[in-house]
Amino acid sequence: MKKDTHPEYNPEAEVICACGNKFKIGSTQKKIEVEICSACHPFYTGNEKIMDTAGRVDKFKKRMAAKTGKAKVKKTTKTPKKTEVTEK
Repeated sequence: MKKDTHPEYNPEAEVICACGNKFKIGSTQKKIEVEICSACHPFYTGNEKIMDTAGRVDKFKKRMAAKTGKAKVKKTTKTPKKTEVTEK
């Protein structure tokens, strides 16, 4: 086995969640920042909440409002082909 190929293992790596929860695990990184953990995840807490990462929910709502407000009928130049159904 080659020497010095494996990363250094840190048995006391600190994990910091966006909700403020901190805990220690073993990892090759010294500090890990996460967006969601078991203290704030809806599956573990039983509370249902929208996880809005980078405003995705707002973007979606804005896009849908724009589509419903601009309800224009597109005119097509091609006529749809009719398919014949034959019974055997």
